Amino acid sequence: MSEFFQQSLNGLSLGAIYALIALGYTMVYGVLRFINFAHSDIFMVGAFLGYYLAKLVPSASVWGGLAVMAGAMIGCACLGIIIERLAYRPLRRGPTLNVLITAIGVSLLLEYSGQLGFGAAPRTFPVLFPQRDLRIGGMVISSNQVLVIVVATLLLVALQFVVHRTRIGTAMRALSLNATAAQLVGINNDIVISFTFGLGSALAAAGGILYAMNYPSIDPLMGVMPGLKAFVAAVLGGIGNIRGAALGGLILGVVETFVAGSPWSTYKDAIAFGVLIVILLCRPAGLLGKFTVEKV
Repeated sequence: MSEFFQQSLNGLSLGAIYALIALGYTMVYGVLRFINFAHSDIFMVGAFLGYYLAKLVPSASVWGGLAVMAGAMIGCACLGIIIERLAYRPLRRGPTLNVLITAIGVSLLLEYSGQLGFGAAPRTFPVLFPQRDLRIGGMVISSNQVLVIVVATLLLVALQFVVHRTRIGTAMRALSLNATAAQLVGINNDIVISFTFGLGSALAAAGGILYAMNYPSIDPLMGVMPGLKAFVAAVLGGIGNIRGAALGGLILGVVETFVAGSPWSTYKDAIAFGVLIVILLCRPAGLLGKFTVEKV
């Protein structure tokens, strides 16, 4: 029983990170109806920003760790806005396939620019927050795991507040429903879209910091697999649905952790993508997604 609870805690911690990345995918899709494949590499940039910012603050301190996380989120928010402005906005009125190909190109550009600027060799991520292990029976609860779950929950609540209780959130939902009608009632679509990219990128940066704290080795290709699994989580929960993305991330994290602790551990990645295939076949809208009729 203690092993079951230990694996559940590990899965929730990993799933919370997937959820933060998946939220960026689902927000952009909800507004623009396309998948920003460069989002996983913004996750990587967030981890490297945290690596360099950590040298400017005291190590293993609460305020220093919060400052590093805030700085990385702000930096990645600016990067997301720049990418949207330079790469995606000129193609917004073009075919969706052009935007998709551009997203893949931006992803590769960030990865190989990271290898050029940061170096290809893995680096050890510094200690940001004080670390303690609490033993309860046969369980070992790491302070980093608790921090991941708490921070992810707070960011999810904050995101829900922004989307449902603020004017910019109302504009985001209006744009998601009908971009033309939103513009006719005075909403500046460009500003709303830029804000969406910035907000999603900030969440990816937070996910990158939390991931690096629990798996303290970072490199320019570190975002590839977590990004793909977060995309699976977004589809699992219902792409375009914020709560669905969070639920999908938690489910995927728990499933992957239990598989990793079983005799089938070598198949944990295959099972994650197997879940994607099953969902697309059985319930294409996802667990919390809604089926819609598309006009053609």
